[in-house]
Parts: sequence; C-alpha cells; structure tokens
Amino acid sequence: MTLYRLHHATTYDYAEPVVTGTHFMHLLPRGRPGQVVREAHLVISPSPDTRRDEIDHFGNHTTSISLAGTHKQFSVNLSATVDASLPAPPAAWDTPRWEAIAAWGLRDAEVAEFCLPSKLAMPASEIADYAAVSFLPGRSILDAVQELNRRIFTEMNYKPGVTNTFTTAQEILRIRAGVCQDYAHLMLACLRALGLPGRYISGYLRTVPPPGQAKRRGADQSHAWVSAWAGAEIGWVDFDPTNNLLVHDEHVTLAWGRDFEDVSPLRGIILGGGRHSLHVGVDLEPVLT
Repeated sequence: MTLYRLHHATTYDYAEPVVTGTHFMHLLPRGRPGQVVREAHLVISPSPDTRRDEIDHFGNHTTSISLAGTHKQFSVNLSATVDASLPAPPAAWDTPRWEAIAAWGLRDAEVAEFCLPSKLAMPASEIADYAAVSFLPGRSILDAVQELNRRIFTEMNYKPGVTNTFTTAQEILRIRAGVCQDYAHLMLACLRALGLPGRYISGYLRTVPPPGQAKRRGADQSHAWVSAWAGAEIGWVDFDPTNNLLVHDEHVTLAWGRDFEDVSPLRGIILGGGRHSLHVGVDLEPVLT
C-alpha cells in the first residue's frame, strides 16, 4: 500500500455578515477494500454550535453543522492519513461477458440501485449508441469497460469552466468537454444505458505523479471517477476516464453514490452573506518511509 497524507481546505469569504448557517458535508474519507483510514479529522471555523457525524445510505461519513453566530468567513479543513492500494483485477479477457453482468446486477440487492438512472447520469438512446461501440455482443466486461474508459479520455476535451455541477451526461456527450465530474457522469450513463451497475466515486488524486510521469488531470482539487461492477466474484473495479487509468494506488476514495448529488463535499443554507468568494486547496502526498 501507499501511505498518503491528505489535506483539503475550503474557505468561504462573505461580503456581508452571515447571520446563521447550516452545512452538510461529505469530507471524511471512508474505508474500503484496499483503503485504510488511519486517522481523519475536521477543523471547522467558526466553531459549530451543533455538529452531528453519521453514516449515510451508501456507507459514507457525513457531518452536519449549524452556525448561529454572525461571521464573514467560514472554513473547513480536513487532515487525514490513508493507506491506499486497490487490489488488481483479473486479466480483462478472463472476466464474465458484459451481458451476464447486466443480468446478475438486477438480481443483486447491493448493486441493483447502481443500475438505475440518476439525475446527472441519465441513460438515453444517444448515450446507449455511444456505449454500444465498446460493448459488442459477447465481449468480457472489463475489456469493454477499459475501451469505454479510453474512448472517453480520447474523445472528450478536458476544459474547466464549460460545465457546472448541474450538467447532465446528455449535455456532456453533446459538447464533448468538461472536467472529471463530467467524464464520470458520461461513463456512468453509458454503463446504465446497458443495464450495468456503476458507482460515482468522489475522492482525491495524487498531487505529484510517480517519477517520470506527467501530472494527472484533476490533481490539486477534488477528483471523481467510476467504479464498475464485474460480478460477485470480482466485485467493483475503479476506472478514471479523465486520465485513462485503472485505479490502483494514486487515488484516495472519499465517498460514493449514484452521481455527484449524492456525495457533494459541502452544501448548505445561509442567511445573509451577500456575494462570496470560494477557495479550495487539496494536497495528496505520499509519506516517505
């Protein structure tokens, strides 16, 4: 495993005082096979008047807070130490046919909900046609998903600022541009259009790549990728279409759900504040041992 030290800082500066605020967060990383969270804590300023830490429907950590005092700045800082190294899947050719996965997925209660449409990754006929190029009849599941992952990486234009957190997979397919969230939503919609289970993964990507490799797209900020189900024996296999990677030891998982709306890092309601500015900084660095 690779041991990482993770820092994620979020700061809102308000033009006018905020009188009261409530905030809901997915900012504490979860454990999973291949990932062990050694320690993680949040420093929140101003200090919350109430705080509740829970586990949501998908098994993610959530934090809900309320702020009753007047303030012009709100910040949340995550510090964590995480071991990460997802197990390598079997050779792509040695995995079940994708049609079998589609049939099994709907019968497995733990994965069936990830076959269903979601707001930002809604299947459509044009998305099914796009996916069908990779999912030829009888092709093995991981062989097909690897090709889809590569095609999205190649055929999309990584371009910040042309989409937002409400952009749907259909819009992304039309404009062929966006950021990691958009790549993930398009890939999820493709899987679901064929009846295949797919999870949206929110997390982080190693800030500095291994020696001799180019810097990854989406480093220095929150990242997103896709987990595809390859059957009960193999389980979930993670793919990063933004970087054309089979996820192994450069990513740290924060949370997962059906799409971004299930795992938004920070959302809330405030009274007052006026215009505001937002600054987010992320560092995911290996700990040298």
